[in-house]
Amino acid sequence: MQGLLSKYRQSLTHYESIPSYAVLGIVGGLASGLGILGFEWAIIRLAQLWGVGSAGENFEALPPWALFVLPAAGAALLGLGFSLLKTEDREVGIVHVISRMHSHYGMLPWRNALVQFFGGAFALATGQSGGREGPGVHLGGAINSLLGQKLGLPNNSLRVLIACGTAGGIAAAFHTPLAGVIFAMEVIVAEYTAFGFIPVMLAAVSATAISRSLGGGAVLFSIPAVELNSMLEIPLIITLGLCCGVGVAAFIKISKLATHLAHWPIVVRFTLAGMLTGSLALLAPQVLGIGYDTLNLALQGKLALGVLFTIAGCKIVATSFSLGVGMPIGVIGPNLLIGACIGGTLGATWQVLMPGLASDPILYVVVGMAAAMSAVLNAPLAAILAIVELTHNVNIGMPALLAIIAANFTNGELFHQRSAHQAVLLQLKRLVPDDPVNQLLHRTDVTAGLEVDVVDVPVLLDQERADSLSSSVPGWCLIERNGDSLYLVAGQDLAAWLADNPPGEEPSDLTEAGIRRWTVAPVPATATLHQALDTMRAETTEAVCVYQRGSGGTQVLQGIVRRETVEKFSLASVV
Repeated sequence: MQGLLSKYRQSLTHYESIPSYAVLGIVGGLASGLGILGFEWAIIRLAQLWGVGSAGENFEALPPWALFVLPAAGAALLGLGFSLLKTEDREVGIVHVISRMHSHYGMLPWRNALVQFFGGAFALATGQSGGREGPGVHLGGAINSLLGQKLGLPNNSLRVLIACGTAGGIAAAFHTPLAGVIFAMEVIVAEYTAFGFIPVMLAAVSATAISRSLGGGAVLFSIPAVELNSMLEIPLIITLGLCCGVGVAAFIKISKLATHLAHWPIVVRFTLAGMLTGSLALLAPQVLGIGYDTLNLALQGKLALGVLFTIAGCKIVATSFSLGVGMPIGVIGPNLLIGACIGGTLGATWQVLMPGLASDPILYVVVGMAAAMSAVLNAPLAAILAIVELTHNVNIGMPALLAIIAANFTNGELFHQRSAHQAVLLQLKRLVPDDPVNQLLHRTDVTAGLEVDVVDVPVLLDQERADSLSSSVPGWCLIERNGDSLYLVAGQDLAAWLADNPPGEEPSDLTEAGIRRWTVAPVPATATLHQALDTMRAETTEAVCVYQRGSGGTQVLQGIVRRETVEKFSLASVV
């Protein structure tokens, strides 16, 4: 079994190994699908403890006093729990996944995953205004990353596993495998490759199958068939997109302002967010929780114009502030509801003012959902595919695309706002390079630049070992003292020096050899070329020594990777 696993690890070092990554995709999809089902189950069971039924969504049935007390008290308790955690363990959601993908080579910690699971479930069950999709992305990615780390898989495959977990998380939550695939590639991985798509597609299909089989197969949203009546409605569709862009820009701006409270105690921040949510719930109870029940009512045209407008405003304020103070919630679900309410408000208004021109208001509800989702994530392809899959209606595509373009333009160009997760990354001053060279080095295993013609040489060299080196000159010699690597020298240079300075009765001290030395630092055999280059930059070395963990915890030298080798590889691959 160990030998089979070793061969599988080796096959994963080649990014183009389709069969190996296909297995990874299926396993990753099944794991993330089960994780999402567990998270949803936890939300429902916790909400039932305080009398919230209808799959943990029916907060509107609570007495007026509970509409305020439940989110306020729940936020205070959540803040108290978070205050016991280290700062680095509190980071959750899409931002955490993207950050770890680029700065920690796809190694997601188990502590943050547990905080996301229990903290996110408790937050949503106590009525905090947020979504489950962001937590789902984190949990799906973390489950797969931890599985890969446990099996000792190479780090370049951890990125694929996280993409699989992300796609599985979205697909399982919405039953939208296509949207899950594009979301993973568009938002998390930020690149499109033919080889990268295959495991992610398999993961989305596997997660959807698990969700439909074990989750009851219930339809998430009931959306009637709608279509555009006339091309004369195009200005109305563009106006809807502009309004959704304004709403999303306000959402992101409030979230960024809330991050300025980061120096306040987390108990105070969370309690303040809970009290704000509870206060808004007294005006619009639908602001509590995820809001899928309210979204279904909007899709069925059962909410009055004034109610739609109020829900949109309250949801923007409550969710963005809660997100900004660091609550473990998501943004996709709330923005679907925000877009639906904006679309419903405009659609109902136009139906009254232009009854012979405007389409059914439900069309504007659906288009608003796509526009808001696209703008808040800066993911137009994922948004349009999600709407098409949810409605099973390709005819919705054209108006939805127009609204998406208008919403993204308004948010990005008119108000100069980034997507929600990009804004947070910028606030945290975390650079996420997505240029082709960086992406290439991230997905390339360290063995691609490995030079294996290297031997360990003790710093005090006796005659016998010197003769051995002279008779069979290696490419490189790693000079060591008491098991510690000191520096690297070229085999030819060392052989030439030994010819002029042969050891006598006492061993030769190689530190006295006046030959070119390369400084070195260690990296594991699971590293990527990007990790090797980062290590060289951080340690200001010219090469890294690649070590494989052997029996008994020993480190076995596999070879070396030099900076100039990585640079040549990058240039050759890009050209």
